[in-house]
Amino acid sequence: MSALTKLSSKGQLTIPKGIREKLDIAPGTEFYLTVEGGRLLATPKRASLPGTKRLMDFAGILGKPRNGRSLNMDEIDEAIMDAVTEDEERIQRQWREGRK
Repeated sequence: MSALTKLSSKGQLTIPKGIREKLDIAPGTEFYLTVEGGRLLATPKRASLPGTKRLMDFAGILGKPRNGRSLNMDEIDEAIMDAVTEDEERIQRQWREGRK
């Protein structure tokens, strides 16, 4: 979806109603502004684009841990690194086997 808007003398842009509704943004929403390749990208601070999720949206999705103990940040980081390492080893192994 795209629309034409005009920069006001105060440096403000009006976001057309259709785009506001599609992104579910309201007055007071803060935006991150980024310049990429001569284009201005405005991303609402409080949310991702429709259809995407933030990490916090998944909090509690699996319920309580079986042992009843939550992990601290160091333990979470370690578990992620273990999973990434295992995945990398699997990919390398499959690649080597495919080249035989």
